[in-house]
Amino acid sequence: MLGKDYEKLLFVAVFLLGAFSYLGFAKDHGGHCIWYDECPGSTYNKNFTGKAKQLTDKSAIEKLRGMCPQLVPNDTSQPVMTCCSAKQVHTLDSSMAIPRTILSRCPACLQNFLALFCHSTCDPHQSSFMAVDKADIVNNCLQAVYYGISQDFAYGMFNSCKDVQNPSSGQKALDMLCGREASKCTPQDWLNYMGDKSKNPMAPFTIYFTISPNDTIHLDKLNITLVPMHNEIAPCNSSCSCQDCQSSCKPLPPDVPPQKWSILGFDPVIFIVSCVYCAFVIVFGSVHIWIYFYCPPPDKSWPLNDSTAAAKDDDCAYMRDVAPGCYDRFQVRTEEFFEHKFRIWGHFCARHLVVVPSTCVVICVALAAGLAFFQVTSDPVELWSAPDSQARQEKNYFDNNFSPFYRTEMLIITAKNGSLWWKKDLGEGTGGHLYGPVLRKEILHEVLDLQTSIEDLVAYSEKLHRNVTLEDICFSPLKPDNPNCTIMSVLNYFQNDHAKIDAVIVDSEGFWNDADYTSHFSICAKDPLTVNDLNMQGTNLSCLAEFGGPVMPWVALGGYPGDNYENATALVVTFVVNNFKNETFQEMATTWEAKYLELLHRFQGDNITVNYSAERSIQDELNRESQSDVFTVLISYCVMFLYISIALGNYNSLSRLLVDSKVLLGLSGVVIVLVSVVSSIGFFSYIRIPATLIIIEVVPFLVLAVGVDNIFILVQTFDRYKPKPGETTEEQVAHVVGKVGPSMLLTSLSESLAFFLGALTTMPAVRVFSLYAAMALFIDFLLQMSCFVCLLTIDAKRREVGRFEIACCKKTSVPPQVSNGGYLYYLIKEFYAPFLLNKVVRPIVMFVFVTWICVCAAVMNKVEIGLDQKLSMPEDSYVLRYFYAMEEYLSVGSPVYFVVEGGHNYTTVAGQNQICGGSGCPDNSLLGQVYQATRRSNSSYISYPPSSWLDDYFDWVSPGSGCCRTFKGNSSFCPSSDDRSDCEPCNITHVQQKRPEGEDFVRFLPWFLADNPGISCPKGGHAAYGSAVKLLRNDSLIGATYFMTYHSILRTSNDFIEALRYARELGFNITRTLSEWNATDDALSNGQTASSLSSDSERVTPVVFPYSIFYVFYEQYLTIVNQTVFNLGLSMAAIFGMTFILLGFDLWTAIIIIVVIAMILLSMFGLMFFWSVSLNALSLVNLVMTVGIAVEFCSHVTRAFAISGFPTRLSRAYHAITHMGSSVLSGITLTKLVGIFVLAFSKSQLFRVFYFRMYFGIVLFGACHGLIFLPVLLSYCGPFVNYARLNRHLRNSPSENAPIASDRRSESQSALVGHVDDGEANRS
Repeated sequence: MLGKDYEKLLFVAVFLLGAFSYLGFAKDHGGHCIWYDECPGSTYNKNFTGKAKQLTDKSAIEKLRGMCPQLVPNDTSQPVMTCCSAKQVHTLDSSMAIPRTILSRCPACLQNFLALFCHSTCDPHQSSFMAVDKADIVNNCLQAVYYGISQDFAYGMFNSCKDVQNPSSGQKALDMLCGREASKCTPQDWLNYMGDKSKNPMAPFTIYFTISPNDTIHLDKLNITLVPMHNEIAPCNSSCSCQDCQSSCKPLPPDVPPQKWSILGFDPVIFIVSCVYCAFVIVFGSVHIWIYFYCPPPDKSWPLNDSTAAAKDDDCAYMRDVAPGCYDRFQVRTEEFFEHKFRIWGHFCARHLVVVPSTCVVICVALAAGLAFFQVTSDPVELWSAPDSQARQEKNYFDNNFSPFYRTEMLIITAKNGSLWWKKDLGEGTGGHLYGPVLRKEILHEVLDLQTSIEDLVAYSEKLHRNVTLEDICFSPLKPDNPNCTIMSVLNYFQNDHAKIDAVIVDSEGFWNDADYTSHFSICAKDPLTVNDLNMQGTNLSCLAEFGGPVMPWVALGGYPGDNYENATALVVTFVVNNFKNETFQEMATTWEAKYLELLHRFQGDNITVNYSAERSIQDELNRESQSDVFTVLISYCVMFLYISIALGNYNSLSRLLVDSKVLLGLSGVVIVLVSVVSSIGFFSYIRIPATLIIIEVVPFLVLAVGVDNIFILVQTFDRYKPKPGETTEEQVAHVVGKVGPSMLLTSLSESLAFFLGALTTMPAVRVFSLYAAMALFIDFLLQMSCFVCLLTIDAKRREVGRFEIACCKKTSVPPQVSNGGYLYYLIKEFYAPFLLNKVVRPIVMFVFVTWICVCAAVMNKVEIGLDQKLSMPEDSYVLRYFYAMEEYLSVGSPVYFVVEGGHNYTTVAGQNQICGGSGCPDNSLLGQVYQATRRSNSSYISYPPSSWLDDYFDWVSPGSGCCRTFKGNSSFCPSSDDRSDCEPCNITHVQQKRPEGEDFVRFLPWFLADNPGISCPKGGHAAYGSAVKLLRNDSLIGATYFMTYHSILRTSNDFIEALRYARELGFNITRTLSEWNATDDALSNGQTASSLSSDSERVTPVVFPYSIFYVFYEQYLTIVNQTVFNLGLSMAAIFGMTFILLGFDLWTAIIIIVVIAMILLSMFGLMFFWSVSLNALSLVNLVMTVGIAVEFCSHVTRAFAISGFPTRLSRAYHAITHMGSSVLSGITLTKLVGIFVLAFSKSQLFRVFYFRMYFGIVLFGACHGLIFLPVLLSYCGPFVNYARLNRHLRNSPSENAPIASDRRSESQSALVGHVDDGEANRS
């Protein structure tokens, strides 16, 4: 469209230059005319070599004064002598309407541009700088001219216009005027293109422009000398904004990288960690060296597992006589209290084997009934963005005031033959040009066939009982005037017509091709708003799409270098579909998209490869992925169930294999775990808190890990218990429950409280997971302490009478054997524990673990943040191929809208200056600041100047544009496309700085937004800005508006995060600037001085915020680090508090547990760094779960150490790892490992990265720290012996507390264990 208008301008240029004088007359430097008046019936000018004539037509004089004031005397009494007739003046004025509309953004450019044509058209001394060859005069009409221009003027005009922007397209004016990219254009290129009839069909004859730095120009061909035309240049920095004149821009401050904190030039984290590690090595090593050389070994040592030997020792006798303090007694009483209460509870459950399970079943069924209200949140917005988050509120504001961002159906098409191809230049030229592989004609035809077949799709909705077509759901910007759908495709440069692609324009002799589809493509790529490509004369071929709007080349093309669109290697076809949120429309859209995807799944191109996606594609693939992984997950759980069922048994002989097995008991424990999960889901379904897929995938794993660990501890402790003579089964169960119940209470309540507090986070996915997990763990603990205790009692009675487990009606006569605690217990007791606590091994363990933890701490802050969207797709997904194609070929990122909330006053010049970007607008206006951001797109991630409805409205409504018109008589709106004669220019009465204000601004704005762009008015705002302005109160009040631009191509999560961060900062700066302006205006209007301004403004300052479709998903990463610290810190604080209370306010023990949990977390961060697991909501859920599972690995062993009655740290560490290590290893560790390894075979990348890798790390690091590092740490710095507990232990019968199996290790073997901490006994 704009190209057409510029071409009309060029026509005027040649038209006005056409009557240059004869060769001989140019010698008269005084000058005379070379033309006067127009040739009848043609576009040529009449040859005339006389003196200038007086212009008497008053209308023509006023128009000439407005365009060319330098040619009209200021004294109105003086005659106006010109070489142009009144008709020529009127022609010039009408032809300048479009240039005025486009170039008026920069008055200096327009002034210089007009001067070029004013002097050639009407200057009374034309012959001094223009000439014509006699051979170019036909029938007294000029067909070619020579035009001499001074270098200062040519370059001055070029420099004043080279940066002028077209707000609606985001391109520069010279992209259309120069015949090549503005970045490559020179002054001579510009003038040559305007005068070359073969390249510029708007030129009615050839113009030979000559630029000279000298005072004269000698034309050898004509043997004459000209004086170059020179007019005073208006520099653009005098009247143009920074957007349209780079010399008006303030120098950009250099990009200063953010100052990174460093210590002595080193990374501070690495430096601090290194210092801590060196200090540990020095201190720990020095202590061991000192002990080795200067501390003699004790005279005697106790066997680590023999409490009876310790009781008979003299030193222990002395310790027994030490009076315990109040703190020691309080801890013991707390321990005795919990043991007593659990013993009572265990006895109650063991005696009521029907009532307790029945009650549990009733309660669980009641909770599970809540599944009737079960809902799953699958909307990514609801899942990852909090309702009160900034991005969510901004999204809601945008959706409510404009419309939800469109659904996008996109094709990225490449040629199977990906090589560039050479095409000879059109016309008589001998050169050629390289074109991209997708611009071959056969490729375009094949793509158009595919595009047409998609447009013709008809889908049937079973739910709505109706057919759905693309027209039913697509975005049509000019509807109802133009119902065609918006399809961003280069095929729309040809209006999706095969015949127009094949059109060829041949020269008059039928020998050369003057124009074809490649020339038209080049025109459209330079100026997508061209209404009529005059190279394609007779075809009426436009660059505007069928839907009436432009197709920007950077949107429809991909894989090209710089802005060389002809070398594109990919076509991007985008079907823009509305996204109304009502259920009916969503059903229609998803139904049509399903048909669209079905077609593309089947498509096999002859010459093209198609990567494609629909709005529903990601959700479809996630559902398919979940369904495909159901089998993998089921196998994982079945393997774990099988292991639990087998490993829970205590097999002592083959003859009692069917009796001692606990398959049903193990399955019962698993069922209890599943019931607790279902009950938790039912409970929250009652209170309408919807579940997520994360809950379904993660919570069972967590509860199974914790629940199975407790089951193994309970069952194996019962197996190892040596009953007293005459003790009933109920009493045995009660004793075991009293012994392990407090430990299970400690871990379960700590985990539940940690997860409940974790629900305080603002991240919806983490919050919902924490709630469901906390409730499931709490219910699981209650069921284990009630229902499972009953089942354990029933199983114990069955084994006591020798009944088979499966066929319980059968019995065996083989008597039960004394349990040895199991083979795993035996291996740990006899081999592993003595080896681990050896005086040589212990320091090695400390060094290895501290080294690893320091390495993890050093890289913790280097874990990548974000989620690569490719990981969410299966490896065989078509969407994954589409993502790779996006990264490789797309040349522009997502649209970004700078939204001005309602309340801004656009009707005053001051209010307009705060927003606009054209002439007279300050650099710190909204559009000025956004434009400044585009100047450093590498750091701002904003690639193109923003489109501006406000600046285009100023151009549209300007009197000389011919756009704003009313019908005569009724003053109603006359569309610019209406060519009836009863329309007249709008009567604008309130004007300041050539802009409407007050009532006029609001009155004509709806007309601008309803006017379709066309050849007579390219500035019509319907197509580009129809939805950019919210009009209120019957179009009498301006509400929210937006100004759109594009992000640069964003390839990584960090790109998306930084783009959001910069856009937020820019929006904040713009809002602050508006607020400061309003405060200044209010103060000045009240007579205040600038120094008296307050920070508060009485005027309402609207908020300006950026909005893009991806912000709502990536906002979480701006605060993910803080959220991680908050969630993990809160969970660990809850565990610390609960441990501290339930262990009788044992501060040191609670600290040790937290330290080990922190080390496990650090190990997980190390795994994330070294195994490429990024930090996001999924990994944060797993990290929160890590805290819960780490409690299982740490608390049981640590509590066993704390309550142990052995006198030394070493012996207590041995006792703790022996009695709890086997349960932790066989329970949570081996159970989860066998299931986790199955996940490694999942087809889902998401499962393998965020579940297999992290689950494997959780179990591995938890087991290593809990079963290797923790016992060694306790042997060094565990809590001091509690004398009250020690005295109680020594007074009790050895049979009650000593290990069931006698210690078969010799005294010499026991002596292998070091006694570094035996000083604890000597201290007493």
